[in-house]
Amino acid sequence: MMNKAKTWQKRLTACLGVSLLTFAFSASAVAADYASVSKDGVNIRSGPDNNAEVYWEVFKDFPLKVLQRKNDWAKVEDFEGDTGWIYAPLLNNKKTVIIKVKKANIRVGPGENYEVAASALYGVVFNPGKTDGDWVQVSHADGTTGWINKSLIWP
Repeated sequence: MMNKAKTWQKRLTACLGVSLLTFAFSASAVAADYASVSKDGVNIRSGPDNNAEVYWEVFKDFPLKVLQRKNDWAKVEDFEGDTGWIYAPLLNNKKTVIIKVKKANIRVGPGENYEVAASALYGVVFNPGKTDGDWVQVSHADGTTGWINKSLIWP
């Protein structure tokens, strides 16, 4: 009787462990961690070290997807799919979006039938607001506001 109880206990523990691992992996795959850069002139590096090669430089509010964290560093991906490492204290939780097409129309309302208020070029960052279907209300530091289709921005 004692062996059956121990065997049952081991099986239950193994099943719970697999279930927890499955949950952890599926939860991390669903909820991507996005952040933005807290100041201008921040380096994205080849590795999690101040002496690692600088791949490129990013500016304040630039959005990044956090792929991994290692000590005080974060491995990130940008809207073009490029990856590198950033010193994590230089990230913040402010949500921003970036134009991922050559030119995007910013409209006065959430739909193509609304007048174009402004145009934005590839790589311009906006602060997102409310959403309406496939449309996001955005604002720029220069005062430009309007609506843009989600397919034209990242993330």
